[in-house]
Amino acid sequence: MQSTKSSISSSQAVGLLQFPQGRLIIALVAGLLMGLTPAPANAWFLAWIALAPLWTLVRSLDQWLTVNRSRAFLYGLVWGIGYHGLALWWIRDLHPLMWLGIPWLGSIATVLFAWVFITLWGAVLAGSWACLFHTLCHWPLQPFRSPQLPPPSLPSPLSPPPFPLWLRILLGTALWCALEWLWSYGPLYWSSLAYTQSPRNLLILHLGQLSGPTVVTGAIVAGNGLLAETWIRWRQKAVLPARHLLGFTLVFVIGLHLIGLGLYSQPLANAPSTALKIGIIQGNVPTRIKQFEDGMRLALQHYTMGYETLAEQGVDAVLTPEGAFPWLWLNTPRQAQHPFYQEIERRQIPAWVGTIVSEPNGFTQSLVTITGTGDILSRYDKIKLVPLGEYIPLRSIFGGFINRLSPVQATLIPGQPNQQLDTPFGQAIAGICFDSAFPWLFRRQAATGGTFILTASNNDPYGASMMTQHHAQDVMRAIETDRWVARATNTGFSSIIDAHGNTRWISGFRTYETHADIIYRRHTQTLYVRWGDWLTPSLLAIGLVSRGLYSSRVSNKSK
Repeated sequence: MQSTKSSISSSQAVGLLQFPQGRLIIALVAGLLMGLTPAPANAWFLAWIALAPLWTLVRSLDQWLTVNRSRAFLYGLVWGIGYHGLALWWIRDLHPLMWLGIPWLGSIATVLFAWVFITLWGAVLAGSWACLFHTLCHWPLQPFRSPQLPPPSLPSPLSPPPFPLWLRILLGTALWCALEWLWSYGPLYWSSLAYTQSPRNLLILHLGQLSGPTVVTGAIVAGNGLLAETWIRWRQKAVLPARHLLGFTLVFVIGLHLIGLGLYSQPLANAPSTALKIGIIQGNVPTRIKQFEDGMRLALQHYTMGYETLAEQGVDAVLTPEGAFPWLWLNTPRQAQHPFYQEIERRQIPAWVGTIVSEPNGFTQSLVTITGTGDILSRYDKIKLVPLGEYIPLRSIFGGFINRLSPVQATLIPGQPNQQLDTPFGQAIAGICFDSAFPWLFRRQAATGGTFILTASNNDPYGASMMTQHHAQDVMRAIETDRWVARATNTGFSSIIDAHGNTRWISGFRTYETHADIIYRRHTQTLYVRWGDWLTPSLLAIGLVSRGLYSSRVSNKSK
């Protein structure tokens, strides 16, 4: 009876796979499953199976047809919409924007536009991968056929392309890693496959020490590819090969986790001489009142009072969030009268202050190092600005529609990628808000001598979902660079993270808090810090060369 039910279920699944709309449903559902993997759901284990359906769908397109390339792109796009759309659903928390003078319907339209645009930006990556993967698996091994003239005899929808298994896995993995690398240098990058494992699966995240987050991404893609190829063999009644491949897949995934365990088990060896007692202030000043008199008064009260409290606890330095004082006061006559600045001069304890700094062509969102004597030692300017909120992309097109979205009139300018933040305790690695999603920013600073990480974020008006994902991003940066992290946020989940990604302390959600804790400066250099992302170009080069050699061999045999 059970075998009969199993065969019926299997037949229904294959029928759905062969139905065009059914394939889109499969792609969407698989993408939604992947969307459950990041925080706050943290169903990270689903990432090891949720890409396999897309791989299978692309493999089912086994003819070199223009229409099949379009179908492959569509499958990937729909999968990406499910994944990124669900993972980034927290963008809805931008609404309401009526406090900016935007009407209710305008607020809904603005937030919906932002969510759809960012979702599609990520979905195009998956669509591009599917199209390129299909192309590399068939062209030019099969002659071109017009989409209007179907081939005389179509093989089974799941018949294997002529490539050997190892080459398909290599090409699929290399392509996804290469596309994520390309996306990471663009203006919008958040939901990589690697962050599906953060902050829960610390073992696999330690692979990031080898070549950055693309190692984790590559592991997930390869594991899903092997699983998809196993299912394909099983559907072809090749039961024994399917069992062998399933066993290899399990060994592969477990082996990767064991490598991560080995890296995770390395002792931190924190020397007392490298300790820093950092004080963190979570101001909890809502963005909607920051620019007004009540908000300015609350910010001055919370941060000055917090500094006094932490100074009494004997901290070495104090860290405030991004935009703690979002108005111009440094290097102006107002600086000497600023209560927080006066408290620094009185207590003589350095502080990293999140504020706005004026430049000839605009303003920067900055983290400023103020020494105990009141001198400005250094500053870090936010590099990755938030589109729409801090600058308007394609201003000539969208500027008139969303010109009022930013409380600083969307005139912020980005910092330079080669910045260094000098402190009284040596060089630090800094990141402000959206910077946390771009691993290469942290890697560059670690390579030039940064010994600990400071991140400052606002995160308001977003809810807990976004804040947990932001925390997960900083967990990854800590592991990749082998550095301790002190995180100060405005409205929730400030934290202390050790170099193995363990969260030593985390604050509450939308609460005013101060906290003093110990972090340690580290001078180690992981392979990623030393060499950067060497894996992606290596995989891509090996994959393309192998494909070229294999194509030549097939062509020679056919002559």
